[in-house]
Amino acid sequence: MKIYQVGGAVRDGLLGLPIQDRDHVVVGASPDDMTRLGYRPVGKDFPVFLHPVTHEEYALARTERKTAQGYRGFQVFASPDVTLEEDLARRDLTINAIAQGEDGQLIDPYGGLQDLKAGVLRHVSPAFAEDPVRILRLARFSARFPAFSIAPETLALAHEMAVNGEVDALVPERVWQELAKGLMEDQPSRLFLTLRSCGALVRILPEVDCLFGVPQPEKYHPEIDTGIHVMMVLDSAAAARETLAVRFAALTHDFGKGTTPPAEWPRHIAHEERSYRLIRPLCERLRVPNDCRDLALLTAKFHGVAHRAFELRPDTLLKLFQETDALRQPQRFEAFLRACTADARGRTGHQQDDYPQADYLQQALQVALNVDAGAVAKQCADPATIKDQVYLARLSALKNWCAKQEV
Repeated sequence: MKIYQVGGAVRDGLLGLPIQDRDHVVVGASPDDMTRLGYRPVGKDFPVFLHPVTHEEYALARTERKTAQGYRGFQVFASPDVTLEEDLARRDLTINAIAQGEDGQLIDPYGGLQDLKAGVLRHVSPAFAEDPVRILRLARFSARFPAFSIAPETLALAHEMAVNGEVDALVPERVWQELAKGLMEDQPSRLFLTLRSCGALVRILPEVDCLFGVPQPEKYHPEIDTGIHVMMVLDSAAAARETLAVRFAALTHDFGKGTTPPAEWPRHIAHEERSYRLIRPLCERLRVPNDCRDLALLTAKFHGVAHRAFELRPDTLLKLFQETDALRQPQRFEAFLRACTADARGRTGHQQDDYPQADYLQQALQVALNVDAGAVAKQCADPATIKDQVYLARLSALKNWCAKQEV
């Protein structure tokens, strides 16, 4: 029985990056051997065990055989006879197929060390084409390591997989899992650009793919292309170390521009409402978490209003706070403003711009929140008028505040 550290821990250690999870492969052992040593079995589809002390994962060396379409269409074979090289051969990329023995020795049968040094993402074997999740992982690693290039033969294989419909077998939960991880990388735009370059984006996220090639007014968008703008907004959110919800809102905020009739280009009248209508079915399709969905809907519908903050009348400000539920959920409204900030900076030549609209709207919201609704309610003889009186009190406070801003 021999134990090797494998995968991301070895890769990131060699790159000098923080190690988050440690995975191990065990060669020459059976499930009974593992349980006798105190390891706790947790794997459903193949033998995986948790270490009795560290609780790190230890998987028995295994091979896979393709039996059906999709990432679940595999038959797994685990046995003490499976070698380390056979186990590593089923992995996706060479940089993830390096093992390290307990003595520190590196085992690299597929050239992962050379690809790490050269900064290349390359598939281990033709078996890469058997699992559509590997396209998503390739795109995610492209976002994680923006200085790395993709080997031409790997990109060609991914394109083949997209063309033959293999990506259509992806299940929603796994798509979202990989997209969410990719959105949280340092340069998430590379995930979507990689998917697009191999023809998979149109199959997985047609709402994003159709944005490329759609022009916007150069006066406001020097980058012109909507797809490029959205990628810049996404990277702006990443540069600000934003949450997943803000990054997802950045990705989806301009969906409606992809449905603007070409005769109306480069203008996109009412694209906010069209974006709003496109986001909900996407979230249902991919089982997107509610917090990501709700912030994306708010950002799509109201980002244009936020950009015009200094033009808003007091009653329009109060209407914005009511429609975004900012009075009850001020933290979500703050996240909305951060998404709007990323949108404003996601333009050529504007990446370092200030976005004073955010502070202005935060201050206005605080003015409305400072109105003591309870005190107003006590002064109402008729309970039916409480809502209207609270509204009027907030409107009056905003009018006074706005008048001072104009002085």
